[in-house]
Amino acid sequence: MNMIVTPNGTTRPQVRIVIVGHVDHGKSTLVGRLLHETGSLPDGKLDMLKAVSARRGMPFEWSFLLDALQTERDQGITIDTTQIRFRTNSRDIVLIDAPGHAEFLRNMITGASQADGAVLIIDALEGVRDQTRRHGYLLHLLGVKQVAVVVNKMDRVDFSAARFKEISDEISAHLQGLGVKPTAVIPISAREGDGVAERTDRIGWYKGPTVVEALDRLEPARPLEALALRLPVQAIYKFDDRRIVAGRIESGSLVAGDEIVIMPAGKIARIKTVESWPVTPVAGRQGAGRSVGITLDRELFLERGDIIAHANSAPRETRRLRARIFWLHDKPLAKGDQLLVRCGPKESRATVVAIEKAVDPGELSSVENKAIGRNHVGEIDISLSNPIATDPYTENPRTGRLVIEVSGRIAGGGLVLSVDAGQRALPVDIVPVESALRPDERSARYRHNGAVVWLTGLPASGKSTLAKALERRLFSNGGSPILLDGDTLRAGLNSDLGFSAADRSENIRRLAEVATHLARNGHIAIVAAVSPAREDRATARRIADTSFREIYVATPAEICEERDPKGHYKKARAGTLASFTGIGTDYERPEAAELVIDTSTRTVAEAADEIEQMLKTTGVLFDELVDLAANI
Repeated sequence: MNMIVTPNGTTRPQVRIVIVGHVDHGKSTLVGRLLHETGSLPDGKLDMLKAVSARRGMPFEWSFLLDALQTERDQGITIDTTQIRFRTNSRDIVLIDAPGHAEFLRNMITGASQADGAVLIIDALEGVRDQTRRHGYLLHLLGVKQVAVVVNKMDRVDFSAARFKEISDEISAHLQGLGVKPTAVIPISAREGDGVAERTDRIGWYKGPTVVEALDRLEPARPLEALALRLPVQAIYKFDDRRIVAGRIESGSLVAGDEIVIMPAGKIARIKTVESWPVTPVAGRQGAGRSVGITLDRELFLERGDIIAHANSAPRETRRLRARIFWLHDKPLAKGDQLLVRCGPKESRATVVAIEKAVDPGELSSVENKAIGRNHVGEIDISLSNPIATDPYTENPRTGRLVIEVSGRIAGGGLVLSVDAGQRALPVDIVPVESALRPDERSARYRHNGAVVWLTGLPASGKSTLAKALERRLFSNGGSPILLDGDTLRAGLNSDLGFSAADRSENIRRLAEVATHLARNGHIAIVAAVSPAREDRATARRIADTSFREIYVATPAEICEERDPKGHYKKARAGTLASFTGIGTDYERPEAAELVIDTSTRTVAEAADEIEQMLKTTGVLFDELVDLAANI
């Protein structure tokens, strides 16, 4: 629990609350009234503001207490997020007043991302608006679970209990549909003070808490110190003989002597000293929120954006993640779009692989779109060009958020929902050795980029025949292809595996790991494997990431059985070959292969031509290599 130490030495919980709602529904008025009702205004402040209003020829508004920007006073809308502090009976409240205007949703997201809870304000006369629903969805999007709803301007509807119930039922149903149960729905008049700090006769029919009482019941977030250590690297400095790694502890704590892992590389070391300024080294454990420098007991290469964690609780390294985002760019986000993704100080170029649940949160419609429009939300799968270390938001809110940029401008943001795990922390004595050759050196020699060409299909469909033909053709033209046949690897590397579902999955994982290693070192790994399970092939694609090219050899089953070069179909029909794929419906056809080939309708040479063309159009083969191949 986040605590504040008072001057007399006692502690009080601190709760950060964002106040959101449609423009002109009275957020700033409510905040100004709260400051007055809780005695949080400096002496003379109220009188001074009333005098300023009189000089400007404007009636006094409680919102003037909040309007820190001249632009706000001139336009009458809040355009920045302003933090206000006041105290209730048992809480220290940090209230974040966020804008409600549709043009300033970026600012609202900034405010909500810092909050433990929220106050969603609704105009009793106007009721629930599209922007109200969007704000509700944004709170869900950003993981804010504690939401108190305030129905303001009840004086404009004569404090009607029926009108209040109508709005309460509508917004409660909307929020509960998002998995957010309101902690309270409160009728108020912020201008007059009803329901803010006391129940007046005009809302005598209401028996719930006042706004102040509702805020007093909100719980602080789990203390960051109780979470796993996350120290994003901001910079590396060289002082005398010390190499100091500097950053801000986002969660957890550290002390000299701790064993740590640097992610995404998975390198392990121990903290030699903890440095600070002006006194250094620092003794004792350092916790979340502290900016520190550390030195390590060994020389390791680190980069800005790397995450330092304890070795037994490392974040996941990944090149693929799933996120729930809110889109702010004018151009809709579509599958295949190129982005820049930031997780903390780490950034990576990225490609949108899939889009799901793309909807306008302002409408109560379940119709999904194939693209995410401006001010709309959706869930996306992102493929990253460089590995990053991150956590799902539910495990660590400090490292589980991301920001998306397009052309140097923030275009969206959201929460990391899941991560495809990659690199794990390695034992302290294992240090992976990188190749002495860069990928561009290999591609300059071979005239192609590294790739995993994965041929899948029924037994006897022609996978191995095509793989060998492709291997010979690429090699004859100066390329570096390497054949990985499923049966061949089962005779060696995978000889310990059987044909259970678990063993089949492990067989594919090992194939994919070997093929990906070859691809990352500039080779074209040509895999010929039945790989009947769609999920296993999806795992292979995740491992190989953007280098993966799937070819579905779609030769009809009756042709495959007629060929039967190894006699497997005959044995399976006789019942002497168990777990054979091809008899029945145990092969799951690919849904989005890069290429589909039926070897019963074309020659081997024609099929190889099609594969080469696909490799050219998807950026694997350079034009010169393909041109040479055409003359063979």
